[in-house]
Amino acid sequence: MISNAIEIRNITLKNRIAIPPMVCFHWTDDNGYVTEKNIRHYTDLARGGAGLIIVEATAITKRSRLHNTELGLWEDGQIEGFRKIADVIHENGAKAFIQLLHAGGNGIDTQADAPSSLKYRDSINGVEMSKARIDETREDFIQAALRAQRAGFDGVELHGCHGYLISCFFNKRTNKRTDEYGQDKALFAKEVLYAVKKACDDFIVGIRLGAFEPLLEDGMNHARSIAALADFLDVSYGGDCDAYAPGGFPCSPAVYGAMCIKKELPDMPVFGVHNINSREDAINALNTGIDIIDVGKASLVDPGFAGHIMNDEPYGQCLHCKNYCRWNPNEMANPDLKCPGRVKFQK
Repeated sequence: MISNAIEIRNITLKNRIAIPPMVCFHWTDDNGYVTEKNIRHYTDLARGGAGLIIVEATAITKRSRLHNTELGLWEDGQIEGFRKIADVIHENGAKAFIQLLHAGGNGIDTQADAPSSLKYRDSINGVEMSKARIDETREDFIQAALRAQRAGFDGVELHGCHGYLISCFFNKRTNKRTDEYGQDKALFAKEVLYAVKKACDDFIVGIRLGAFEPLLEDGMNHARSIAALADFLDVSYGGDCDAYAPGGFPCSPAVYGAMCIKKELPDMPVFGVHNINSREDAINALNTGIDIIDVGKASLVDPGFAGHIMNDEPYGQCLHCKNYCRWNPNEMANPDLKCPGRVKFQK
């Protein structure tokens, strides 16, 4: 099951394991250019056997970043570094997508784009976007996607969950608009999807969205609303959301939400994520009927995790020790953080 191939529109993934977008904090600087460390990282992941690698959240403009050491595709000079990443992924037999992000009020801009005026944390003012600003942002997504296409990627994933800009448009707790963008909470996402697909001919365009945004019924409505415009749905958590799974469900609430969306949209490739940290977890998630599993932290611990569980080999497993994780965004602020190691398991 895990090793079965699957098609997403015009490409074939060699198996059902994807490595989801995970930002490598502090590897670049304020300019957002790819570094040799980024290239080595994606080389190791691609050698590990996953069918798809979705490169980390990449900012569409400098002011839309979630962190001041985030990669970006806001200028043409950044294309060459990403071409090297796409090349090493392809050379090792995987397909390459990249996630495009506008962080909105959950980023670093102190006067941030938002669907409605809202206070984000103590230092961030979300400023309600005018229709002109919405148009500009849609164009920023288009230009970043075109750069990703020129860099050689197979597709893009719009970041539409976790409380970032598109997510906040989806969510009725953060979108208080009374115009068409408030009446149809999915309208902004639909417009961006349509515009990117139109501009990037023969390019895969999907979206990561929250199954709970804020409720499961909302997430399912959003998924139905955008289905005709998306080539895949990568399902995770919304921003301000009420996530749950029924008692006895063997996987995370995010996988439960993905399962519910897959049942509603049986022809749509649907990804599920969160706490897939063992071979048993992977099998349980795929047994829900979803098409592809996102294996994040386990792939950081063990870049060969995908191949190991498919070949019934020992594999690394994340210990969930957040304060000691070398991937912690605060690593540079606290250089004494050390990873206590990993545990190897044999079936």
